[in-house]
Amino acid sequence: MDLHVFWFVGLGLLLTVYAVLDGFDLGVGTLHAFARTDTDRRATLNAIGPLWDGNEVWLVVFGGALFAGFPEAYGTILSSLYLPVVGLLFFLMGRAVSIEFRGKAEHRLWKAWWDFSFAAASTLTTFSFGLFAGNLILGLPLDAQRHFVGTLGSLYTPYALAVGALAVLGSTLHGALFLGLKVEGELHSSSKRWAWTSFGLFLVAYLGVTIATFVLAPHALRNFEHFPLAWVLVAAHVLAIANIPRTLYLDRPREAFATSCVNVALLCFLFGMAMFPNLAFGRQSGVALDVFSTSSSEGTLQRMQIIALLGLPFVAIYTTIVYVVFRGRVKIGKYSY
Repeated sequence: MDLHVFWFVGLGLLLTVYAVLDGFDLGVGTLHAFARTDTDRRATLNAIGPLWDGNEVWLVVFGGALFAGFPEAYGTILSSLYLPVVGLLFFLMGRAVSIEFRGKAEHRLWKAWWDFSFAAASTLTTFSFGLFAGNLILGLPLDAQRHFVGTLGSLYTPYALAVGALAVLGSTLHGALFLGLKVEGELHSSSKRWAWTSFGLFLVAYLGVTIATFVLAPHALRNFEHFPLAWVLVAAHVLAIANIPRTLYLDRPREAFATSCVNVALLCFLFGMAMFPNLAFGRQSGVALDVFSTSSSEGTLQRMQIIALLGLPFVAIYTTIVYVVFRGRVKIGKYSY
């Protein structure tokens, strides 16, 4: 495989793993705002407590690989999205601080503030990722030299905002199905209600964004014309979405969450198919950041490939061990969040 294509696929896989793993704990963060009692809010935190920071390792690896492999694209994309990226970093830090600080004092207002901070930061983090995806598909305002020539307002188009909302709803659905595996009692019943509500809203947003993509970003369909087999991914995605309400109705939480993982993964695959071989489209015709013209040297890509093949198995093993050790339903104890 061509090294440029290898690293496009590699970046896609890293992003997919991150979306599947961190997607549910971001969704749990959004749903944290709807938990009624302090015990329920502690249960949501403990459901993701041993997992959330390890999940973010995949985002760090993705960012490092993008920087090393495609520095021109990295620089252009991040400078174009500078303020939203800075906001994303604050939201990610806000989540971490909220999780760790909430239980440090028993005062009601103290806990209420950190509960709000955790839910808001989680929601805005997910929304930011959707906003980025929407802008990359629709196209960044770049000139012929691929320099950003837009304004902050030009990044917050209705399409980008809609993709951000879709990301939040998909993450919320993913998080609700994860909670169905981890919590008990009244909170478990609430998680099923949240899942049904999130699914309905996600379906509406998914249909709306799909139609808008056909109308506003027809270039995103180019690869589906060149590679008709890619429509198999579309069919598989539709089946995955349709299977979620079936598993909810039959009360099969493991199958429901597994289907949600497939749903998130296929969304990422379809995003990759829409983008290839570009890392970002330009709104001006003929301007794009593709993997062939923005990459590092082939020697750098080869060394990165060796490092990735040697190092990523250790990250995968660590992640697997954490999930195995902390499997099962949440029990609130003395040292819980």
